[in-house]
Amino acid sequence: MKNLIFLIFIIFQLTSYAQDIDSKDSFNGPVMEIKGDLNKDGLDDKVIVTQDTINEKSPYKIRIFFAEPDGKFKLIVSSTKLIEAQYPDGKNGYKTGTIFSDITIKNGVLIVNTELIRGYYEHKFRFQNGNFELIGFYKIYADGFSEDQTIDFNLLTGIRIEKTENYQTDEVIRKTKKKILIRPLPKLQDVIPFENELY
Repeated sequence: MKNLIFLIFIIFQLTSYAQDIDSKDSFNGPVMEIKGDLNKDGLDDKVIVTQDTINEKSPYKIRIFFAEPDGKFKLIVSSTKLIEAQYPDGKNGYKTGTIFSDITIKNGVLIVNTELIRGYYEHKFRFQNGNFELIGFYKIYADGFSEDQTIDFNLLTGIRIEKTENYQTDEVIRKTKKKILIRPLPKLQDVIPFENELY
């Protein structure tokens, strides 16, 4: 009886381990890769986005590697939360209207872009204080009638501007400017888009 219990325990552990390996290794669908200096050491670092080819939600993983002088790359951070899954409710469910667009590097800042049905949003990260910190968020969305709504949030200064304008006449309908300081700044691996109303 003890041997049977032990055998069941071993099988359960092996099954759990195999599932864990599968879930870790299933982000093998290449989506895009870019290079650029992210830590100001003169070497081109690497950012890779891959997609899970097994999970029915088709989530994405973003990984950032720093280049080393010997030509190798060292993984610095990764996240499966930053980019929304392609099918949040599974392939037979409803799409949310958000689609991962691309990633870019400008002046050492990593920008993650996502398309909306009538607009887009972007998160900007800079490597500072030993982490990739969120320093900016921008969103523009059209209501499909005549209004554009934009949010421009500079997390470094804390200045957050919300604006609504008529895109047919360029008339500004509403504009608010607030100072909202978030300290410490959110880290890339902790950011989930729209988990809160600010970014």
